Amino acid sequence: MEIFQGILKMNSIRKFIALGGLAAIACLFAFQPTQSQAMDPSYKGKTIRFVVGFGAGGGYDAYARMLAPRYQELLGATVVVENQPGAGGMVALNKFNVAPPNGLTLTVVNGTGASLQQLLGVKGARFDLTEFKILGTADYSVWNFLVSPNSPYNTLEDVMKAEKPFHWGSSGRVSGMGDGAAMTCFALNMKCKLVTGYKGSRAAALAVAKGEMDAMYVSETSAYNYVKGKNAKAVATMNRKRSILFPDLPTVFEQMPNLSKEQQWWIDYRATVESLGRILVMPPSTPDNLLKIMRQATHTILSDPKFVAEGAKKKRYIKYIDAAQTEKNIATVLKSLTPEQTAQIKKVVLEY
Repeated sequence: MEIFQGILKMNSIRKFIALGGLAAIACLFAFQPTQSQAMDPSYKGKTIRFVVGFGAGGGYDAYARMLAPRYQELLGATVVVENQPGAGGMVALNKFNVAPPNGLTLTVVNGTGASLQQLLGVKGARFDLTEFKILGTADYSVWNFLVSPNSPYNTLEDVMKAEKPFHWGSSGRVSGMGDGAAMTCFALNMKCKLVTGYKGSRAAALAVAKGEMDAMYVSETSAYNYVKGKNAKAVATMNRKRSILFPDLPTVFEQMPNLSKEQQWWIDYRATVESLGRILVMPPSTPDNLLKIMRQATHTILSDPKFVAEGAKKKRYIKYIDAAQTEKNIATVLKSLTPEQTAQIKKVVLEY
């Protein structure tokens, strides 16, 4: 971009042309993969199973059904979406982990949930996220601290002055809502009680709306729906970046500028976990030649401005992170911790 910005003036353009700039540009574009170049006969006429570890109608299902026809168009294959709900995506992921090496299966993973299931050693988790063949991250969310719509608390300063414990609604301790609430309470030194057993965020949001629960911790898309429906109000975005859906809502760092280094570490680590978002992956056994084709197709789809715009209209945002960076993010979450840090995270999530 700096090269092109530097030749905006006519005189610079003339000099650039004289130095062979047009030829350089021609070469540059000649090496940009087009849709037709990205297509490969290896998948033509075949059927690809796009596994979703959650029920039909949810966010992961919606992203899969947005992506499936685009893969189909690019690869010349038939792409079939299969819902295999169970245990927060764990059931499908365990099966996916041992899928045959034919390159005909992909899935969209809840990277936040899967990484914590693995890190915490959740019973029944038989996969290693670092061994999957990564295609990229389609989307990720910053998460929000919500309270009851009639709550007297409007800011984190208000919350920190509260004398009574905050009751947080969640489906389970390792559920996104539950582990996020536990880490938030620990990081901010809050008095909290986690109440589990709600069947998803909608049920927890209803409890918050009725005042049965004081708070909940959810992704920005869910938070937007609950706030818009007047079932909750947002107190803070638990990230260094503001939410695109709550641009006027200050982050925890803006509201609490004097956080200790340890408090900052907890919030930043949690934000990194959340950045894993909706990861597109293939089984560990996928052949390298087919992985290369699928990575190129994924890049073509998620880099397409029209596809991004279509998703935004449906509130299904695309925040594409390529395969290499996604692999680094996964490694940061799962391999960068000391044994002491891992033990402390387990204690906070499972016992706080």
